[in-house]
Amino acid sequence: MRAYSVSHLSDPDLLRGLASLVAQDRVTTATLLAHLAEVDARRLYLPAAYPSLYAYCVHELRLSEDAAYKRIQAARVARQFPVIFAALADGRLHLTGVGLLAPYLTPANAGDLLAAAAHKTKSEIEELLARRFPRPETMALVEVLPASPPPAAEQLAPGRVEAPGPERPQLAPGQVAPRVKLAPVAPERFLLQLTIGRSTQDKLRHAQELLGHQLPSGDLAQVLDHALDALIQQLERRKFAATPRPRRSNHSSPNPRHIPAHVKRRVWERDRGQCTFVSEAGRRCAARKLLEFDHVEEVARGGRASVAGIQLRCRAHNQYGAECAFGAEFMRHKRQEARRTAVARRQETAARASDDARAAEQARREAAKEARARAAAEEVITPLRLLGFRADEACHAAALCKTIPDASLEQRVRRALPYFGPRPGTCARAATGPQSPP
Repeated sequence: MRAYSVSHLSDPDLLRGLASLVAQDRVTTATLLAHLAEVDARRLYLPAAYPSLYAYCVHELRLSEDAAYKRIQAARVARQFPVIFAALADGRLHLTGVGLLAPYLTPANAGDLLAAAAHKTKSEIEELLARRFPRPETMALVEVLPASPPPAAEQLAPGRVEAPGPERPQLAPGQVAPRVKLAPVAPERFLLQLTIGRSTQDKLRHAQELLGHQLPSGDLAQVLDHALDALIQQLERRKFAATPRPRRSNHSSPNPRHIPAHVKRRVWERDRGQCTFVSEAGRRCAARKLLEFDHVEEVARGGRASVAGIQLRCRAHNQYGAECAFGAEFMRHKRQEARRTAVARRQETAARASDDARAAEQARREAAKEARARAAAEEVITPLRLLGFRADEACHAAALCKTIPDASLEQRVRRALPYFGPRPGTCARAATGPQSPP
């Protein structure tokens, strides 16, 4: 067994050895990031039965969650700006510094910014960024938090990485799963911290009120437990047609990709809600999120939606299996085509929604115009009645004012009065006088 005691070394030897180890560690770190970046680009974690590079680092390489997060982010940034590898290896930059600089790096400023940050401490780099990318000096004491901050806004290791804004684009491709703020505090007890919006608070209070007979104490943990039970039941019904009284339907769909509900239930129960991909070493993927029902034999090759012909796969391994079957280039073109179709569909939907909105706005304006004209006409009825005209005559006369709803009341009354003028031919008869009968 190797001995790690160095108490026998002299002071100069101890210092020289420490400096040598630090220099070696820098080179090792740069090499490690280069390997991580290449593994990420080639997605070599997939055939090893891991759904993401983050899961591979935590469970296969045994890195802590913080260490994995920090190194993956640094590796992705360094792959885009390779000078970072050399800067880490020779000590011009440290890992925390890379994390601080990452949200600000662009192809236009990378060389200058990295040179300015060389050989600086964490606090000095923070001062550098504050000078070049100033932010407001003061913040409100009471601030409304966003409903769901972007995943990149959370930093799990020392050296906080700011969330990228419009002027600071996020350059590291992909997302690393952020740490869940859920911590054990006692046997079978956990501390959950989160920020909720006003609507969520109102829903929680409403749930407490509805459960008042069952939970007189209004314990929020029990309210959440009831809510999660109902949510899980709803999601299981939607995901794999879970029901307490299942029945087999004889209805058959002409779509070969359609999977009957009873098949989904049986497959989910058989695979225990976990991805079934197994690596060559015999390791099964542990992913339980983003699961999809996958045909064992591709539909294009005659695959059937039976219990034996369907398996659970996480999204990453479902796509990986398709690439193995049809080729990565073919699947890349298919995904691009699907994205283009989705974009076109979204644009068409947005255009249709815009047309509907314009039509609704036009209808609203027409209705408002009609209501304003009707109100202007009804306002004339009262003066006409005061002048002695009958109600029905006043209503018919007031209708003439609908064309000038914005005119004054006097102008509208003047517009209505001609309705009561003499009928055609009356004036001529009155001028000639009464005629004697023949």
